[in-house]
Amino acid sequence: MDQKTISWVSYLTLIGWIIAIVSYNGSAEKSSLAKFHLRQSLGIMLTGIIIYIIAIMAVFSLGFFATLIWILDIAVFILWLLGLIAAVQGEEKSVPVLGGLYQKTLTFIN
Repeated sequence: MDQKTISWVSYLTLIGWIIAIVSYNGSAEKSSLAKFHLRQSLGIMLTGIIIYIIAIMAVFSLGFFATLIWILDIAVFILWLLGLIAAVQGEEKSVPVLGGLYQKTLTFIN
Protein backbone atom coordinates (compact mmCIF):
# COMPACT_ATOMS: atom_id res chain seq x y z
CA MET A 1 0.00 0.00 0.00
CA ASP A 2 1.46 3.40 -0.89
CA GLN A 3 1.70 6.17 1.68
CA LYS A 4 -1.18 8.25 0.27
CA THR A 5 -3.48 5.22 0.42
CA ILE A 6 -2.39 4.54 4.00
CA SER A 7 -3.30 8.15 4.79
CA TRP A 8 -6.91 7.97 3.66
CA VAL A 9 -7.52 4.38 4.76
CA SER A 10 -6.64 5.44 8.32
CA TYR A 11 -9.88 7.47 8.41
CA LEU A 12 -12.09 4.49 7.54
CA THR A 13 -13.18 3.29 11.00
CA LEU A 14 -11.00 1.64 13.61
CA ILE A 15 -10.46 -1.39 11.39
CA GLY A 16 -9.23 0.87 8.59
CA TRP A 17 -6.88 2.58 11.03
CA ILE A 18 -5.48 -0.78 12.18
CA ILE A 19 -4.94 -1.86 8.55
CA ALA A 20 -3.22 1.46 7.84
CA ILE A 21 -0.89 1.31 10.88
CA VAL A 22 0.09 -2.30 10.10
CA SER A 23 0.80 -1.34 6.48
CA TYR A 24 2.73 1.74 7.61
CA ASN A 25 4.86 -0.22 10.09
CA GLY A 26 5.55 -2.92 7.49
CA SER A 27 6.56 -0.38 4.88
CA ALA A 28 10.22 0.22 4.08
CA GLU A 29 9.50 3.84 3.16
CA LYS A 30 7.69 5.72 5.92
CA SER A 31 6.46 9.09 4.78
CA SER A 32 5.55 12.05 6.91
CA LEU A 33 2.18 12.18 5.12
CA ALA A 34 1.08 8.76 6.37
CA LYS A 35 2.41 9.42 9.88
CA PHE A 36 0.62 12.77 9.97
CA HIS A 37 -2.76 11.31 8.99
CA LEU A 38 -2.41 8.28 11.25
CA ARG A 39 -2.06 10.71 14.15
CA GLN A 40 -4.91 12.94 12.99
CA SER A 41 -7.36 10.08 12.42
CA LEU A 42 -6.53 8.40 15.74
CA GLY A 43 -6.99 11.73 17.53
CA ILE A 44 -10.38 12.27 15.91
CA MET A 45 -11.47 8.74 16.86
CA LEU A 46 -10.34 9.22 20.47
CA THR A 47 -12.15 12.56 20.65
CA GLY A 48 -15.33 10.89 19.41
CA ILE A 49 -14.99 8.10 21.97
CA ILE A 50 -14.51 10.60 24.80
CA ILE A 51 -17.62 12.52 23.74
CA TYR A 52 -19.55 9.24 23.53
CA ILE A 53 -18.49 8.25 27.06
CA ILE A 54 -19.52 11.66 28.40
CA ALA A 55 -22.87 11.32 26.63
CA ILE A 56 -23.49 7.92 28.21
CA MET A 57 -22.70 9.27 31.68
CA ALA A 58 -25.00 12.23 31.11
CA VAL A 59 -27.92 10.30 29.68
CA PHE A 60 -30.23 11.49 32.45
CA SER A 61 -29.14 15.11 32.36
CA LEU A 62 -30.92 18.21 31.17
CA GLY A 63 -31.85 18.77 27.55
CA PHE A 64 -29.23 21.49 27.11
CA PHE A 65 -26.42 19.05 27.77
CA ALA A 66 -27.89 16.58 25.29
CA THR A 67 -27.97 19.33 22.68
CA LEU A 68 -24.36 20.21 23.42
CA ILE A 69 -23.31 16.57 22.95
CA TRP A 70 -25.19 16.48 19.65
CA ILE A 71 -23.34 19.60 18.46
CA LEU A 72 -20.01 18.09 19.52
CA ASP A 73 -20.83 14.93 17.57
CA ILE A 74 -21.43 17.01 14.46
CA ALA A 75 -18.13 18.84 15.07
CA VAL A 76 -16.25 15.51 15.28
CA PHE A 77 -17.88 14.42 12.02
CA ILE A 78 -16.74 17.66 10.36
CA LEU A 79 -13.19 17.13 11.68
CA TRP A 80 -13.24 13.60 10.29
CA LEU A 81 -14.47 14.83 6.90
CA LEU A 82 -11.83 17.58 6.72
CA GLY A 83 -9.09 15.11 7.64
CA LEU A 84 -10.26 12.60 5.05
CA ILE A 85 -10.37 15.25 2.32
CA ALA A 86 -6.83 16.40 3.17
CA ALA A 87 -5.59 12.78 3.10
CA VAL A 88 -7.19 12.08 -0.29
CA GLN A 89 -5.60 15.25 -1.65
CA GLY A 90 -2.21 14.26 -0.22
CA GLU A 91 -1.92 17.32 2.03
CA GLU A 92 -0.60 17.55 5.60
CA LYS A 93 -3.35 19.87 6.77
CA SER A 94 -4.25 19.72 10.47
CA VAL A 95 -7.88 19.60 11.44
CA PRO A 96 -9.08 22.82 13.09
CA VAL A 97 -8.73 23.37 16.84
CA LEU A 98 -7.37 19.95 17.86
CA GLY A 99 -5.05 18.98 14.99
CA GLY A 100 -1.93 20.48 16.56
CA LEU A 101 -2.68 18.73 19.84
CA TYR A 102 -2.98 15.39 18.05
CA GLN A 103 0.42 15.87 16.43
CA LYS A 104 2.07 16.77 19.74
CA THR A 105 0.53 14.07 21.92
CA LEU A 106 0.34 11.05 19.62
CA THR A 107 4.08 10.89 19.04
CA PHE A 108 4.25 7.12 19.59
CA ILE A 109 3.30 6.84 15.91
CA ASN A 110 6.70 7.12 14.24
